[in-house]
Amino acid sequence: MAAPKRLTADALAEALAERTGHAFADRQRLQRALTHASARGANAGADYERFEFLGDRVLGLVVADMLLAAFPDAAEGELSLRLNALVNAEALSDIAEHIGLPDLIHAGSDVRGLEGRKRVNLRADALESLIAVLYLDGGLEAARVFIHKYWQPRSQASGAARRDAKTELQEWAHQAAGAVPAYQVDGREGPDHDPLFTVSVKVGAFQPATGSGRSKREAEQAAATALLVREGVWVHEGSAA
Repeated sequence: MAAPKRLTADALAEALAERTGHAFADRQRLQRALTHASARGANAGADYERFEFLGDRVLGLVVADMLLAAFPDAAEGELSLRLNALVNAEALSDIAEHIGLPDLIHAGSDVRGLEGRKRVNLRADALESLIAVLYLDGGLEAARVFIHKYWQPRSQASGAARRDAKTELQEWAHQAAGAVPAYQVDGREGPDHDPLFTVSVKVGAFQPATGSGRSKREAEQAAATALLVREGVWVHEGSAA
């Protein structure tokens, strides 16, 4: 399958103007922000890794501020759960898919065929990079407009404030099996700066469940979620990590 032709900086800016509500001034920076390391060639730094770092912080700030205003009576614990549910990789990947961002990412052929957790992470990273460029190009308000448009409806969804999966699983395991969940790291792959862990969790005589993530904690949360969903304790609504 032939690789899709890379959009010019102007075409990319035009494609994203309506989706983000922002007219990009620095279009070369926008193009770099949607270039994966696998496609940067010999031009070190011409990819989105540094933007991803900034975008993650901007997203967290804006979503935290949004939640404080939307839920004035919520305790810190509830706010933290809501925040985690809105900024995890699964939520970002869903939003990236919703706005058609994957089709605009410039990446090598080996990366375009990624599946599962690696694809989720790729899309999440690219969306964080886009948020960083919105912030750099138009200030916090430009980023805020975009984030509110796509994250606010999700913040009101049922299940948005449910407890984290490991806590829920521990309580359920005690009631259902009189046992404590046992987590085991089954594998680790990828480079040091972007690892992917696979973890399994077992509760008593129940069949183990597995999950993966960019940290051991994230993988444990994913495994706990998988077991809770499989046993009917939770209805699947995305990760609670």
